[in-house]
Amino acid sequence: MALVLRVLVAGPVSSDPAPPAPAAPDPAVPAVGRAWPVGTRPSVLRGWEPPATAYSRGHRGVDLAAAPGTPVRAVAAGRVLYAGRVAGKGVVSVELSGTDLRTTYEPVTASVEKGAEVAAGEALGTVEAAGSHCTAACVHWGLRRGEVYLDPLSLLPPWLLHRGPSRLLPVLGVPLPNPDVSLGRPAEP
Repeated sequence: MALVLRVLVAGPVSSDPAPPAPAAPDPAVPAVGRAWPVGTRPSVLRGWEPPATAYSRGHRGVDLAAAPGTPVRAVAAGRVLYAGRVAGKGVVSVELSGTDLRTTYEPVTASVEKGAEVAAGEALGTVEAAGSHCTAACVHWGLRRGEVYLDPLSLLPPWLLHRGPSRLLPVLGVPLPNPDVSLGRPAEP
């Protein structure tokens, strides 16, 4: 009777320990990014959704709109850790110089090889036509520190993330207005 009561109150008894919860994401990700992986400011089709536990549902990266054949570039300088196929998809992974971070890009037909040193903005390959989990063509861009997934957008400095304020620039070939006329004074002869 006591055993039945324990199962009803506490749930089933298991000898397997619960999987460890992932460490909290480190907010101190350096903004070392110097280029978007695709395009100049691509649409984010799906953002980063950290999982509650190591095995929970979530989205461990961001999906960026990109047509098949679009060049995929290194966000920051680093060394290629992997360039090949995983579960039928092309994947490139880059260890970022001077950090303990690595980025991943998929589905990508790689143009680099494992061990290659890459500069920020250097082409790693092109977006594959198939293999994406997006409903539209996209590149999945991920970021990890060890086994912990982080938001890859945190690599980008504010000037790459936001458009910023509008700035008026001079128009070449257009004469400057006469300050006397613009202030309501009669123009000098």
